[in-house]
Amino acid sequence: MIDEFELPNAVRAAIALGSNLGDSIAIVESAIEAIARVPGVQLIERSHLYKTAPVGPPQPDYINACMLVYTLLPPDTLLSVLLEIEQQFGRVRRERWGARLLDLDLLLYGNRMVNTPTLQLPHPRMRDRAFVLWPLAEIAPDWVEPVTLKTMAELRDQIDSSGVQLIIMLGSSG
Repeated sequence: MIDEFELPNAVRAAIALGSNLGDSIAIVESAIEAIARVPGVQLIERSHLYKTAPVGPPQPDYINACMLVYTLLPPDTLLSVLLEIEQQFGRVRRERWGARLLDLDLLLYGNRMVNTPTLQLPHPRMRDRAFVLWPLAEIAPDWVEPVTLKTMAELRDQIDSSGVQLIIMLGSSG
């Protein structure tokens, strides 16, 4: 377990999760658990689940969530770990924005801005995606996005949210 006070080098990061193939609720829940077990990563908080309309070609609705972690991993290493977890869940990249068993995106890594061929931070399309902003604003409403200097709540409130539906699960402690 990482404690931000014991390890001042830990960075807060935000991760988006989505699935629209298979038992998407179970896949997203299991992926949250898998990420939380990664050495050098500690779960801070996770959002509720959201059912959202797909972006891209015709496909089933998605189940989406976001999670906040403290991590000692550099951002490129954390991204590599997320891609490995996608593969463990059977992710095959066939079609851009196509249906998938699991999609994991590194959204924010502290206030760091990165632009390399393999990683862009903050995630370049998160500001345009209600399926990211709703769960992220739920758990980090005051986190300031370093490009626009707007909070997650402000970004969420500026976007069309007609395809986003909160899922309340019975017996869930949230």
